[in-house]
Amino acid sequence: MKSVWVALASRRYLVSSWPWRSYAYLLSSVPVGAITIAVLVAAVGVSTVLSPLIIGILMLTAFPLLGVLIGVVERWRVRLMLPGGVASPHAVMPARMSRRERLKFRRREQASVRALGYGVLLGTFVALVSAVFAGLSATVLGVTLAAPVIAEHDALAMGPWTLDSDGEGILFVVTFGPAWYAVTSYILGCLAGTEAELAKALLGPREEELQRNVAALRRSRLDLVDAFETERARIERHLHDGVQQRLVGLTMTLGLAELDLPEGEGKRLVVKAHTEAEAALADLREAVRGIHPRVLVDLGLEAAVREVADRSPLPVDVRMALPSRLPRPIEAAAYFVISEALGNVAKHASATRCEVDGWIDGDRLVVAITDNGVGGADPAAGTGLTGLVTRLDALGGTLDLSSPPGGPTRLRMECPCRLDD
Repeated sequence: MKSVWVALASRRYLVSSWPWRSYAYLLSSVPVGAITIAVLVAAVGVSTVLSPLIIGILMLTAFPLLGVLIGVVERWRVRLMLPGGVASPHAVMPARMSRRERLKFRRREQASVRALGYGVLLGTFVALVSAVFAGLSATVLGVTLAAPVIAEHDALAMGPWTLDSDGEGILFVVTFGPAWYAVTSYILGCLAGTEAELAKALLGPREEELQRNVAALRRSRLDLVDAFETERARIERHLHDGVQQRLVGLTMTLGLAELDLPEGEGKRLVVKAHTEAEAALADLREAVRGIHPRVLVDLGLEAAVREVADRSPLPVDVRMALPSRLPRPIEAAAYFVISEALGNVAKHASATRCEVDGWIDGDRLVVAITDNGVGGADPAAGTGLTGLVTRLDALGGTLDLSSPPGGPTRLRMECPCRLDD
């Protein structure tokens, strides 16, 4: 069950683990609350004593960091009543921050101050209520269960009754034990659930914090995409300006050697090497074009897509209506989706025609690739689209594939037209 409130509505509540969870949560509040308030009072005392010095003032400003620790402990403990736990309200910090910057960042967060306030409430009120209700209930229940043993050796006063034999103790346990357990289990379950909800309200994320965390996560994923694109461009430059130039020089040298050598076995080997070098240079140029197509950078998505369509072994109709250039990561994502889709159509679809449509719908770029092939495409069967789905997801986009047996196959990509900073 997901929470104590669901358990309380169940007929199996009394025979489940939830009554004992409630006891454990409430009783653990007592020592945790006592330790918390003791640490806070001691910290206030030390800070007050040292207040004439700079270190005393610094200790006072560092109090929210105690709230961070309190929040960690209480979010762990509240899982007794809320198995799903309570999400952390703290923002994700950039990895490049130093330890001092991290502490300063956490100290200034509202979540840290709220957790500090919860610690004060836990030590002064919550722990006291828990001690009264859970402590009294547990004591009475324990004495009731031990009544036969106690009454056998000494008279035991239980309310208006005095038990002076083990038989009377057993009768008392059978008569009042189950009733007391049932009543207190429901009362303590409600109390523990209330305390857990209080902890969730004060230690969990607020709406604006959730939005901030989502935005931070989105930014970090966009940073990864940007880093990937930067590395892709670096590899392209290295291949284009380094390896490709060396291969060009090699083919020119082999060509000159071919002209100077007389007919014979040596010339035949040079001609063969020259042919192999030219083939390697062509393969490298094709690889460079796939890694970081220059036409995409210089002329934009539509021109790059038309170039891919021209190289396709089957006729491809391109209809794209893009009023302006899009951010570079979005253009790159759309280009590679189209390139991968056209490659799959040529290899697997047995199609005779393919269509690529692209347009702007509101604030989203929509691209659809349709072929008249045999259909039955399965994205989990190694179509090469899995990485593209991850890339689009980082940009806030989606990729949908419809490919019934017999066709047609339609791949639809949607992506925002701008990147939120």
